[in-house]
Amino acid sequence: MMKRFVLVLSLTLATGAHAETVADVWKAKCAMCHGADGKAQTKMGQKASIGDMSRPDWQKARADAELREVIAEGAPRNRMMKPFKDKLTPAQIDALVGYIRTFKAPSGP
Repeated sequence: MMKRFVLVLSLTLATGAHAETVADVWKAKCAMCHGADGKAQTKMGQKASIGDMSRPDWQKARADAELREVIAEGAPRNRMMKPFKDKLTPAQIDALVGYIRTFKAPSGP
């Protein structure tokens, strides 16, 4: 499983005339609301009551397929989360799902 995360983090995505890493995509498209660390401690994150992606219960409650769908189609319960299917490729969406999984706080000692 860790190898998959390392692969996703090191994945370079071709977009237009230049290449972006998944971290670049996160910073450009997601961090404004979700924060650099996925904790949503941003002005927009607090306004929209966005969940903390680093919490184990948040991570466990969401399957990868659900995360892909929310990124692609938007969030039905939060109209501020717009669909990205026309702005991101399927590979970028998959990479973001893997990136979100890296926010999981380590469990216990």
